[in-house]
Amino acid sequence: MLELDSIHVVRDGNTMLDNVDLVVHRGEHWIVIGPNGGGKSTLLGVAGLDLHPSGGRAVLLGAELGRTDIRPLRGSVGVASAYLANRLRGQLEVGAVVYCGRFGALEPWWHRYTDADHRRADELLAVVGIPGFAERSFMSLSSGERQRALLARALFNDPALLLLDEPNAGLDPGAREALIEAQVDLASRQPDRASILVTHHVEDIPPTATHLLALKHGRVVRSGPIEAVMDRRLIADLFGVDYRIERRDGRWFGIPVGGRDRLSS
Repeated sequence: MLELDSIHVVRDGNTMLDNVDLVVHRGEHWIVIGPNGGGKSTLLGVAGLDLHPSGGRAVLLGAELGRTDIRPLRGSVGVASAYLANRLRGQLEVGAVVYCGRFGALEPWWHRYTDADHRRADELLAVVGIPGFAERSFMSLSSGERQRALLARALFNDPALLLLDEPNAGLDPGAREALIEAQVDLASRQPDRASILVTHHVEDIPPTATHLLALKHGRVVRSGPIEAVMDRRLIADLFGVDYRIERRDGRWFGIPVGGRDRLSS
C-alpha cells in the first residue's frame, strides 16, 4: 500500500525527518507515536502525497512521488486532521464538508456535486455516528462531532489508505471513546483498508492497531508489530515519563509509576 524508504525532510535548515522507513500492507493499522516536534505530522504529509521529501522514496500503490502523476491517486488516500478543520469555513454545512471530500475541496462552489454525492454524505455521517447532521453548520458541532464529520469526509472516496492526525486531540473522554469505537467499526467494515493514526497518548490507540512506529527528533526509535515494540521503556524514552504500560481488552493504558516502582528497579 505504502512504502517510505530512507525519507529525509529538511525545511529552513531544520531536519524534520531523518532516514525514516515505513512499509504499510493491506489491512494493517499503524500508530505513529512520539513527542511534539518529533516528525509525526510531517510523516503523514509525505504519506498523504502532500509533502515532497528532501531525500528518499515515497511509493503509494506502486506510484512513486516525484516520478509519477499522483493526482489520480489522491482519491486513494483519506485524510482527517486538525489542520484541515481549521481551514474549513465554520458556516459551511456539515453535509458539504463531507461531500467536498470527493475532490478534496474546501468549498462546494468549485465543483459540481450530484444527488448521489449528497446521499453518500448522509450515509457516511450515519456510519460515523452523527446521522441527520448534514444541514447543521460545521461551527455548531462539538469537537468530537467535528472529528467524526472529518472522518466521514476522509472516507468519501472509499480510500485504500486512511490517515488520521491526532483525531482525539481536545476531546472529552466520551467523545474520545466514541471516535475510537467508530475507528473499530470502520476496520470491520473494510478489512483491506490500511490506516495510519498519529497520537501522543497510548490510551487513544484503538484495539484494531497492528503496528507501531515511534518517532523522536525525526528519527525512528522503534518500529514493528505493536505487541513487540510497545513497552514502558519506549514511553519513557519518548516522553521522559515513567509509566507502567498495560493492555486490557485490546486497549493500551499508561499508569504513572510511584517511587517504589521506578523504571530503574
